[in-house]
Amino acid sequence: MATLGHTFPFYAGPKPTFPMDTTLASIIMIFLTALATFIVILPGIRGKTRLFWLLRVVTSLFIGAAILAVNFSSEWSVGQVSTNTSYKAFSSEWISADIGLQVGLGGVNITLTGTPVQQLNETINYNEEFTWRLGENYAEEYAKALEKGLPDPVLYLAEKFTPRSPCGLYRQYRLAGHYTSAMLWVAFLCWLLANVMLSMPVLVYGGYMLLATGIFQLLALLFFSMATSLTSPCPLHLGASVLHTHHGPAFWITLTTGLLCVLLSLAMAVAHRMQPHRLKAFFNQSVDEDPMLEWSPEEGGLLSPRYRSMADSPKSQDIPLSEASSTKAYCKEAHPKDPDCAL
Repeated sequence: MATLGHTFPFYAGPKPTFPMDTTLASIIMIFLTALATFIVILPGIRGKTRLFWLLRVVTSLFIGAAILAVNFSSEWSVGQVSTNTSYKAFSSEWISADIGLQVGLGGVNITLTGTPVQQLNETINYNEEFTWRLGENYAEEYAKALEKGLPDPVLYLAEKFTPRSPCGLYRQYRLAGHYTSAMLWVAFLCWLLANVMLSMPVLVYGGYMLLATGIFQLLALLFFSMATSLTSPCPLHLGASVLHTHHGPAFWITLTTGLLCVLLSLAMAVAHRMQPHRLKAFFNQSVDEDPMLEWSPEEGGLLSPRYRSMADSPKSQDIPLSEASSTKAYCKEAHPKDPDCAL
């Protein structure tokens, strides 16, 4: 078998695994492509406007990408433990492995990696996902895992999240995931509206939508924290160790992005009251130097029309009717064949 690379003939080898979630990879690629597109057209912008424009684009794309990424992330609540545990049901063989648990808004992800990977003449490297999103049946997925004969640690953790488990983790995290995901989708819509308004001469309302974006993200964190703390924690015993969970990267990224949106909106509100000219310059919205023609810094002033002053209007040059008729008669007598005089 050494000549065949320690593989059995006529059998497919192990399937290659992607290093990260494909949904997250797609979201990151979309926003990176948008960022690259904006960077390509950056040399066409002159002066300080280039730096301001780049800062606005990078900040806005980061906020939008963060909201979408955490909505599909499986790392809202995570835990990991290294232990010696049983490997298969009805077997006395034990393995040394790293066991990981990632709980997201739409399901759980369980990993089992042997230390070392090669044990008991097998490659111990499992990454299983069980979802409870709308249209998915967690109990059916767990039943299929039993039929596949997955290792004991994976089935033990997956069983704790089944609807019939006395731990109540299924109702707890499923409820938290639904409300948190709904708040994040509303935050994403507010982010879209903020981008539209910030590209128009209604900066103050764009700041309000940015504030709403941050508030809905913080509300999502509040719903997730409250729903996950309704019941007492369920002990997860794996061998001689206990697996404890804590808030994961998705939770802290949401908190950071929400606070960033709130701080940026408050800074815009202060700048709108104190330095409206600099705020409009930052967003590349020019204002005339004549103070009589500038927009009012009040909220309604941003929507008020601008009129030309009487001093800038060209003076009307009225020609008396008698003078105009005499000039026309003289032209016809002196130049009767001229087509201009005939008009």
